[in-house]
Amino acid sequence: MSLSNRRVNVDLGSLPTHTKDLKAFMSLHKIDEVECTVCDLHGVSRGKAMPAVKFGASTPTYLPFSIFFQSITGAYINYESEDYDTETDLLLIPDLSTIRDIPWARYPSLHVIHDIHYISGEPVSCAPRNQLKHILALYKQEGWQPIVAPELEFYLTKSNVNPDVPLEPPVGRSGRQSVGRQSYSMAAIDEYEPIIEEIYEFAEAQGLTIDTIIQEGGAAQLEINMDHGDPLFLADSVFMFKRLIKEAALRHNCYATFMAKPMTNQPGSAMHIHQSVVDIDSGKNIFNDANDEPTDHFYHFIGGHQKYLEAATCILAPYVNSYRRLVPSGSAPINLEWSFDNRSAGIRVPNSSPEARRVENRIAGVDTNPYSAIAVSLATGFLGMKNAIKPRKEFVGEAYDADYGLPRGLLEALQKFDQCDELKQILGEQFSSIYLALKAHEFDEFMQVVSPWEREHLLLTV
Repeated sequence: MSLSNRRVNVDLGSLPTHTKDLKAFMSLHKIDEVECTVCDLHGVSRGKAMPAVKFGASTPTYLPFSIFFQSITGAYINYESEDYDTETDLLLIPDLSTIRDIPWARYPSLHVIHDIHYISGEPVSCAPRNQLKHILALYKQEGWQPIVAPELEFYLTKSNVNPDVPLEPPVGRSGRQSVGRQSYSMAAIDEYEPIIEEIYEFAEAQGLTIDTIIQEGGAAQLEINMDHGDPLFLADSVFMFKRLIKEAALRHNCYATFMAKPMTNQPGSAMHIHQSVVDIDSGKNIFNDANDEPTDHFYHFIGGHQKYLEAATCILAPYVNSYRRLVPSGSAPINLEWSFDNRSAGIRVPNSSPEARRVENRIAGVDTNPYSAIAVSLATGFLGMKNAIKPRKEFVGEAYDADYGLPRGLLEALQKFDQCDELKQILGEQFSSIYLALKAHEFDEFMQVVSPWEREHLLLTV
């Protein structure tokens, strides 16, 4: 059965809002299977696939607590916890607003994002989606609603089954490989038009909105910009987009990768996060005053970024590879300077109308967990506003030439995070403790690997 003939084409306006409507909904759309997923600490989709009949019956679904203790390699870390040691069951609770078609599936199938709770009903605080909900609740208590807009950069590459072989750009429609450094080139986008069209088609089927697609600075490096909106909805969207884009690429015999730095001598891939905050009652941007001037909240939000983002870097740059992106002359920030309309700064205030005044976090890599990245970025801004933290003077000039203001590697970043009690507290003690143990374990795993650089330069030289 061809993909185009089996798509569900679900009318998002007809989505069931209550479990009692599920059976009729799935019968109407002849659904065969449902994927029940949660997001782990890496941003990886974990869960279970089940027959639609079982999902429609609202049968309770469980996953073990241990899903939060797997490193990116699949190895389990050592962690002192009774719930972990006993593989305690956690309850999956479907968020029916996230029901989406799986347009690449062979038979009519749906994907549903779930929240994860203890059997008692209490949310599992280390779960990234619950963590973001917690931060949004803190804003709501103040009468505020954050608005965000993420940007996703990624590379297309040739299929590569041997990790010892460097990645290469795929061959485009012209029969040639991209050489990069063709930012905003329409011809470069046309090279991979079949894949891009597949991405558009999949996104439409899943009700995901694309603002723009552009060619970035790297060879076969693309960027998808998303419309601004509710942080939870957009974190869900990024979570789904990453899988969607990978599937579109695979249908054309290549890979899409969200590694922060997949290729030497090519720029890294970021997930820039645009952020503003509106007053819930008035709907007005609290970063802009009656005279269309920046408010104290605006400056304090930046101040919070400058004070706490260094400690948050291990979340925004979560792997050893992430720090290969954050280097001089790498088209990525190396410090937490802030500036108006200056892309060399880690904290940028984009050119906009006063009503759309916003702060762009340019530190995050696209390899980050979208829920945790948006949560920690908003958390640092929240702490800045609550504690009235004043930012440093606006940076003038090229911030790439300024001093380093970020950790140089994962281990240093973890140490900064561990030393920041305020950040650990707002993100939750359970998350902070597990995350530190998980990433320290991954660093230890990495240190046992001998790299090609070491073989090339040390083998016969030292």
